[in-house]
Amino acid sequence: MTQSNVGPGWYPDPTGGFELRYWDGAGWTDHVSSGGQNWTSPMPGVSQTQVHVSSPERVAHQVQTRAGITPSVASTSGHLLDQPVLVVNQKAKLIELTNEYAVYDQNGNQLGSVIQVGQNALKKALRLVSSVDQFMTHKLEVRDISGAVILTLTRPAKVFKSTVVVGAANGAEIGRIVQENMIGKIRFGLMYGNARVGSINAENWRAWNFSIKDETETEVARITKTWEGLAKTMFTTADNYVIQMHRQLQEPLRSLVVASALTVDTALKQDSRGFG
Repeated sequence: MTQSNVGPGWYPDPTGGFELRYWDGAGWTDHVSSGGQNWTSPMPGVSQTQVHVSSPERVAHQVQTRAGITPSVASTSGHLLDQPVLVVNQKAKLIELTNEYAVYDQNGNQLGSVIQVGQNALKKALRLVSSVDQFMTHKLEVRDISGAVILTLTRPAKVFKSTVVVGAANGAEIGRIVQENMIGKIRFGLMYGNARVGSINAENWRAWNFSIKDETETEVARITKTWEGLAKTMFTTADNYVIQMHRQLQEPLRSLVVASALTVDTALKQDSRGFG
């Protein structure tokens, strides 16, 4: 279906992944349905709307004042995975049913978004009235500025310890972020197959700031939560982070480190926040 004169409504999903997909009169949307239940799932190959949160001035303030990072030479590639500094700002909502984040470079140029996908009506309802959602599966997509998926992040359902499966755009597994302890300062291992190639180490019990180390225990990156003011902290669920890479990293550590920064709120901090 490509004609704009076709009225809005539910039609057979052209991707074949669901029974129905909603057509808004101009194009296919993320809204899908199967068996009478509704979800959101991006239309493959279609540029998705970016999540816009911050201005360049606010990003620069976060980087330089809040995180104390001196501006460095940015990557000439402009690619999200190649930046020495990333700023991850969550879209502020009074009631958070779906997590959405904007990703910027150190100068406030938007590089992409992180968007939670696969949330059906039941999961949203549970999230609204309880904290049960934190034990369910969470799926996120990291998209570049064109809307193309560059990483997939899946935190399977858990009871105590969390695991995040980091995948490439084609679905192939890159590695895993595996929680290693439950008491004290939280720690995660960065796993590539059965090999531990690095770690994420919380620097306080509230798991706000993290040191990321390689397999030699050398710090290669740092994640800092930036304080956005009492009103925002008290009355919204938004969290904002700055990640600084100390050097260029090779795969799979590069993708695992970036994934760590982009999932630190949704996937890594579920327990400490007390809600999903």
